[in-house]
Amino acid sequence: MPQPIQFLPPKQDVLSRRATIIDDLRGLLPADCVIHEARELVPFETDAFISYRRMPLAVVLPRTTSQVAAVMKYCHRYGIPVVPRGAGTSLSGGAIPQEDAVVLGLSRLSRIIEIDYANRTATVQAGVTNLSISEAVAVDGFFYAPDPSSQLACTIGGNIGMNSGGAHCLKYGVTTNNLLGVKLVLVDGQVIELGGKHLDAAGYDLLGLVCGSEGQLGIVTEATVRLIAKPEGARPVLFGFSTSEEAGACVADIIAAGIIPVAIEFMDKPAIEICEAFAKAGYPLEVGALLIVEVEGSEAEMDATLENIVEIARRHQVMTVRECQSATEAALIWKGRKSAFGATGRIADYICMDGTVPLGKLSYVLKKTSEIIDRFGLRVANVFHAGDGNMHPLILFNANDPEEAMKAEEAGNEILKLCVDAGGCLTGEHGVGIEKRDLMRHQYTPPELSQQMAVRAAFDEGWILNPSKVFPLEGRG
Repeated sequence: MPQPIQFLPPKQDVLSRRATIIDDLRGLLPADCVIHEARELVPFETDAFISYRRMPLAVVLPRTTSQVAAVMKYCHRYGIPVVPRGAGTSLSGGAIPQEDAVVLGLSRLSRIIEIDYANRTATVQAGVTNLSISEAVAVDGFFYAPDPSSQLACTIGGNIGMNSGGAHCLKYGVTTNNLLGVKLVLVDGQVIELGGKHLDAAGYDLLGLVCGSEGQLGIVTEATVRLIAKPEGARPVLFGFSTSEEAGACVADIIAAGIIPVAIEFMDKPAIEICEAFAKAGYPLEVGALLIVEVEGSEAEMDATLENIVEIARRHQVMTVRECQSATEAALIWKGRKSAFGATGRIADYICMDGTVPLGKLSYVLKKTSEIIDRFGLRVANVFHAGDGNMHPLILFNANDPEEAMKAEEAGNEILKLCVDAGGCLTGEHGVGIEKRDLMRHQYTPPELSQQMAVRAAFDEGWILNPSKVFPLEGRG
């Protein structure tokens, strides 16, 4: 059995100065922006990867970039670890603190600064929720494309940290494809701006480096993102298959034919039953696997695209094809899919994997995933972004049984290694965090890891930003 994931040992010199540090932070920020009482720290001891938790030294909730800069300057001066935190929806442990760390929460930076339709951009603070951007511009016919399942709660700062995606990333891309600029507070408190409203910034692509860096290169306090005009129409269609392998092969053939729908989402039978019981979305319960395929455009465009997709699906023995007939029905279809994680949490504890595989290997990886789960005597519900091969097997277990919890982690590790061995990677949108940190050696060679760690250290030589995350604990310095 694997050992529990390790954290760096807390710095004793920092722990011994806790009272002084809290007093100093209260001198930098308004009193209500510093949390230090034990009972008030509890909500910050973990994120959505609830298998692990640590009580932080303190929590700060700044309201401005200058306040963030003041905190970073102070923590850098005294070598105090800092863990950035958005909404705490990370599924990889990216926002879990440790005992010597100050959690820097960005939830109070929640203002939409500017909507610029001429340039089709929105500039927002890092604590603005993903969905609120689309809601702010919907009346004018625009939206923000990345749509993680947690979009009601997750924030733009966290989305940038993990390079989040969502159901519609097949056509519109993930966060990095929709991000134009950021305001970034460096580890020593300096503030810089990367990118802007222009499409191609000069110099090195530091913006691309920051997006997906999991809060280890600096603290994003503002972001400029793309706005996209709403399509003329959109139509989700349900395709039911007898097996997961047939559904996976159908996905690969759709993409190979040059057809790019807005979304292709996958559910296996356990996931279908869980989501249908919760959302009453009208999913067919007699099938072994389900694809939600959404197309958009004019009625003629949607009809033509669907005709081609149905023809491909028939070659894979599709059992049922069901087009939604109303906006209400379409909303229910997506409610079921976006509620998958929460609905699964009603019936069991689970950990959610995030490996990505080449589309041609989907059927193979699904089959091998089932074999891995069976070998460990566990259950799995597969629900994921099939169009870009971003798999999310939900491994069900009893969190009150330590042995079963360790089995679930070991099974998850084997599935992630399977994804890498199939030509994919460890994470599509959830990040590495602590969950996949020790698997980085399976993905990368020592020279590749060393180079990445050198880049990280160039931004933060003392490794105080989000320590214990992303890179193996050995070899730092």
